[in-house]
Amino acid sequence: MMHYGKKANQRSSDFMKSEEAREIPPMRSYLWLTMFTCFCPAWPINIVALVFSVLKSYTQEDYDGSRRLGRKALHLGIVSFVIGVVIITVYTIIHCTTV
Repeated sequence: MMHYGKKANQRSSDFMKSEEAREIPPMRSYLWLTMFTCFCPAWPINIVALVFSVLKSYTQEDYDGSRRLGRKALHLGIVSFVIGVVIITVYTIIHCTTV
């Protein structure tokens, strides 16, 4: 009798684990970063980052694809920001030294 109770308890534990596995993991789209980088003068890169942050493979239950798109949006957003700062710095230095 005790063996049956232990087995039932194990089944409920397995059921809880499978239910927890089905929960939707939180994903990051980095939309705030990509929208901010749209003000930087590196237009092609930040537009691509914006597209990656808006794509919705998350609703199709492709969580790995969503995580990958979020990572690409983050990396392109950072690259766009750095390139934008470099362009603004170079423009400011050239403008201030030639006047």
